[in-house]
Amino acid sequence: MHIAETRKRRTPSLTPMIDVVFLLLVFFMLASRFGMDMQIPLSIASGSTGSVYEGPPRLVDIAEEGLFLNGTAIERAALPSQLSELTSKPSDTIILRPKNGAKLQAMVQILGDLGDAGFTQVVVVE
Repeated sequence: MHIAETRKRRTPSLTPMIDVVFLLLVFFMLASRFGMDMQIPLSIASGSTGSVYEGPPRLVDIAEEGLFLNGTAIERAALPSQLSELTSKPSDTIILRPKNGAKLQAMVQILGDLGDAGFTQVVVVE
């Protein structure tokens, strides 16, 4: 009778698994985007600023069906030029009012357009 030799149990190597985990970590770190694409500086209006609204009305409505300046439909590309006719200086107040069903992206694009056109005083109301 021959006694079977007991084999020494072999433990699996963890090195390949650790290599894969590090490769995945490096991949996701390189594929991720850190930070924000665009920041829109907004300040909270307070009642004690003392600024007085002057000049003709400059109410921009953002609705689901389009864009309106003082109740008249207008194209987005024409908005800065139309507003420059209604303002005497870039710091004149422009009121931006999103309506029900308006997309947030539309409001962000219009805020960007107005900022690019040099308007510095945009107020967003409900």
